[in-house]
Amino acid sequence: MKTLTALLLLGLLCSLHTTSTAVMGISLKTTRDCCVKFSQRRIPLGAVVSVSRTSSSCPQQALVFTTKKGNRFCVDPSQAWVQSYVTKIESRSLSLPGQR
Repeated sequence: MKTLTALLLLGLLCSLHTTSTAVMGISLKTTRDCCVKFSQRRIPLGAVVSVSRTSSSCPQQALVFTTKKGNRFCVDPSQAWVQSYVTKIESRSLSLPGQR
C-alpha cells in the first residue's frame, strides 16, 4: 500500500513538473516575440520585405518590419510614416501576386 501511494505521488509530481515546464516555455517564446522598444530611425522602404504584428498578449502593441537582410525592426504603428509604409507594402504585395 505504501509503495502504491509513493508511486502515485511520484507520478503526480512528475506530471506537475512537466506541465509547469511547458508553461514556462510558452511564456519565454511570447516574451521573445514582443517589442520592448521602437526603432528610432526610419527604415528605407525599399529594404522592407514584410510587416507583421506582435502578439496581442504583448504589453505594447507594435509592428515588425523585416528587411531583405533578415533584420527585424519594431516600429510604432501610430506613426504616420509606419502607416504609409504598411499601405505601400500591402499594395505592393497585392499588385504583384506571387512575387516580392
